[in-house]
This record gives sequence, C-alpha cells and structure tokens, in this order.
Amino acid sequence: MNQLFYPRYIEPQLKTALSDTPVVCLLGPRQVGKTTLARQLTPQRAYISFDDHNLLNVARQDPIGFVQGLPKQVILDEVQRVPELMPAIKSAVDQVRESGRFLLTGSANLLLLPGVQESLAGRVEILHLNPLSEQEKQHGKNSLLKRLIEGRIKADIQGEQRVVSGIVEAICSGGYPEPNTRTPVRARQWHRQYINAIIQRDVKEIAEIRDEEEMERLIELLAYRTASLLNVSSLAKELGIRRETVERYIILLERLFLIRRIPAWHRSDAKRLIKSPKIYLLDSGLASTLSRLHREDWQSHSTEFGALLESFVVQQLICQAGWVDSELRFSHYRDKNQVEVDLVIEQGRNLWGVEVKRAASIQKKDGVGLARLAAQAGKSFQGGILLYSGSHCLPLPQGNCYAVPMNTLWQ
Repeated sequence: MNQLFYPRYIEPQLKTALSDTPVVCLLGPRQVGKTTLARQLTPQRAYISFDDHNLLNVARQDPIGFVQGLPKQVILDEVQRVPELMPAIKSAVDQVRESGRFLLTGSANLLLLPGVQESLAGRVEILHLNPLSEQEKQHGKNSLLKRLIEGRIKADIQGEQRVVSGIVEAICSGGYPEPNTRTPVRARQWHRQYINAIIQRDVKEIAEIRDEEEMERLIELLAYRTASLLNVSSLAKELGIRRETVERYIILLERLFLIRRIPAWHRSDAKRLIKSPKIYLLDSGLASTLSRLHREDWQSHSTEFGALLESFVVQQLICQAGWVDSELRFSHYRDKNQVEVDLVIEQGRNLWGVEVKRAASIQKKDGVGLARLAAQAGKSFQGGILLYSGSHCLPLPQGNCYAVPMNTLWQ
C-alpha cells in the first residue's frame, strides 16, 4: 500500500490551525509523511524544500530578502536547516498578519533551537506528526484514548476467550509509511539505512559529534532498553564513554524525534515514588529491528517483547492524543516497592492509568498498579485500562478499570 492511501487523523487540527494562525509548523521524524500531508492538504501553495542546497544557501545568506520574495502562501520544508529564517518570518508576519501564511515542516524540534521560540512567540502553532498509528493504518474509527477519557469503556464478554491476532505484526511493522509497503526483511533493511542516514546527515547538522559509532551503539542500546527507567550512568559505563557525552547524545536523539522521555508522575507529598523518567524509542518497528527481534520470536523472547509491546502502546496513545486532545499530559507511575503503572494520562485535574500485559489471561494481581495509583491520586483518578492479548473486556477489582483487548487500539 502506498503511503498516500493512509489517512492522517491530525488533518482537521492542521486545517483549523491554518485558518486562524499566521505560522503553522508541522514537526516530526523524517519520513513520517509531513511533506505528503502538507502538500495534499494545501496543493495550491508554493512548495520550497531546504533539501535543495541552492535555496538553502540563498536563505542563509539573505533571509530577509528570501522571505520577501516568497509567494503569499508557502510551504517551507525542512525548515530546521535554516533557523536564520525565523526572525525574517516574524518580521513578515508583523507587517502583514494573515492566517495560514506560512506552513513549515521540520524533522528536528524547532522549539529547542536558540531564538526560535522568541522569534515566533504568539505567531506560530506547533503540531506534531508521529509515525502512523495502527488506527490510521487499519482505518479505525473510534480512538481508544477518546473512549477512555469519556468513560465509555464497559465490560464486554462474547463467546470463548481467545488470543487476539495482529499484535506482533503491528509492533514489528511500526509506523513509518515506507517500510509498511515492504516485506519484513526489506522493512528491517530500511530501518537500518534510516538510522545511518540520520546520523550521517541530521546529527551532524545539529551538533558536532566525536564518534558516529558511539551514537549508533547508543541508539541500539536504547532499543534494547526501551520502556525502562533512564539510567545515564549505566549507559555511559556500558558504552565506555563519559556520562556528559551520553546526556548530550540523548538530547540530540530527542531533538530528532528518535526517542522520547516519559517523566515520572508524582505528588509533592509522595516521598516513596520513583522520580526517574522512562525512555522509549519513538517507533516500535525501528526498536524491533535494532534489538534484533523478529515476529517469530514473539513466544520465545517474551520478556524483551514485553518492553517492545509497552513501547508500542505508548506510541499509539500519544499519537491518538494528536487528534483527541493535544493538551493531554503523559507520565509513568512507579513506587519504591516496584509497583508501577506504565502510562498515566492527565487532562486538567483528571487522571487515568494504563497498564500493558503481554499475556491473554487475567490474574488476581493484575491491576494492583492501577489500585495503587488510584489511592495516590484520590478524587483525580477517573479509571484505567489494562491492555492484554485476550478478547474479552473484563472488569478489574479497582473501580472503573477494565482489562481491554490489545486490538481495541486500532479496531
């Protein structure tokens, strides 16, 4: 299937932003379809890519003159390559303030580039385009995240309990459009080439790195440790490099949307909670390739696949937030007794918990984390789900909490 046939559910939010904001910026990893979405949504716009070195050099040498020569409405692609343009765009918007004038795309987080926030404060809306969600790939209608925060999840037991299908395929395919058109073997080759290209080009553009091999080893190590607590000292020791270097590399990988940190949920009066963030590779398909896990390993490598499954679920729910409620906050819960909740979702003062389980059966101990989170959160706790491989939606002991089939993420 060509990526053009994949719906992008963030499209209405992008249309709305263009209707009332002078500068709209669509950020996300390389090769997730930012350019495709921008050009399909606004085919009438002039399109300029800063992958063109001639245009890039002109924009860098004379940013004001470059912006003055642009058409009334324009797409500027890979704009992170020319941050010098931001003050010129600010000046143009201040002179003629029209909605939807500039549609920018970027494969690095512009908000972390010096001076960009100051230049465009009050003039720009940032939207994030994640790798394809499984819901988009399967053309699913109802977002599980929306049902959760609206309190629309109920017990549903139909026929025999069975193991739902398609989970390992979804994990290993990931969300980059191009490898989803390939065989599994060719998809893994694409993932490896993708990482090489990012390191050879984008990392070098953002910062000087001493050793490309160090960066490659770190990315691979993070793939093995996806969904774990971030321990920079342990990473540095295993790689044989300085802690400060590892911290700098992690910031770079975050800026390029290859990894994400999920902070710990805690309250000021909760002294027994772990406060370390968890770290995830952004895309489960990429993580499966780098950690050398294949679909055939689903049964024999259950522990490793458990971490990949959690990464996949976090990826899906954060992606769904893009069209359900972009203001949702995500964190994880863990106390010093090792009781944890994989994902905590907050909307204002309200809070929900999400746990992930690879098995297709529910035991008494399942949902203990949700009960502990409910006790800590008090009236803020609205409910939770435990995503598992079974086919029934079952009530858990904690009120308003349910064991939910994994495939409800996309069906």
